[in-house]
Amino acid sequence: MKILEALHKDAILTHLTSQDKNGIIHELAAPVARIAGVEFQELVRVLTERERLGSTGIGMGIAIPHGKINGIDSLVMGFGLHRKGVDFDTLDRRPAHLFFLLLTPESCTGLHLKALARIARMLKDEMFKNKLLQAKTPEEVIAIIQPEDEEF
Repeated sequence: MKILEALHKDAILTHLTSQDKNGIIHELAAPVARIAGVEFQELVRVLTERERLGSTGIGMGIAIPHGKINGIDSLVMGFGLHRKGVDFDTLDRRPAHLFFLLLTPESCTGLHLKALARIARMLKDEMFKNKLLQAKTPEEVIAIIQPEDEEF
């Protein structure tokens, strides 16, 4: 599974401005909803319901909000970078800076889990994570992910 097959350039936001979890979800969801062809409010509802089950803030400055939704055929991803960091109820209680939003079809549990595992594995690499933290444009994010993506 290649990240860049699901991550559209228009869904890469390198200057998130929201100051709370709800705002970040709204910022990330807007381009993903447009690209996936789903209702923005429905996507926000799905992501918010998933957060109620337990935070998708995994710690180490990372959050991976995700959800499943009817009406799409394949995985759609978004990426966001918040320079100052925001409280996302992470496991380690530290602010989250890097966000990957995953949206998968309702019926594709395997794809959902594979995508989560792939992103988590990539973000364990501190050098990779630090490069993403320094990215200023969507093109830079793509250039940072591409070599990692080619390994799979």
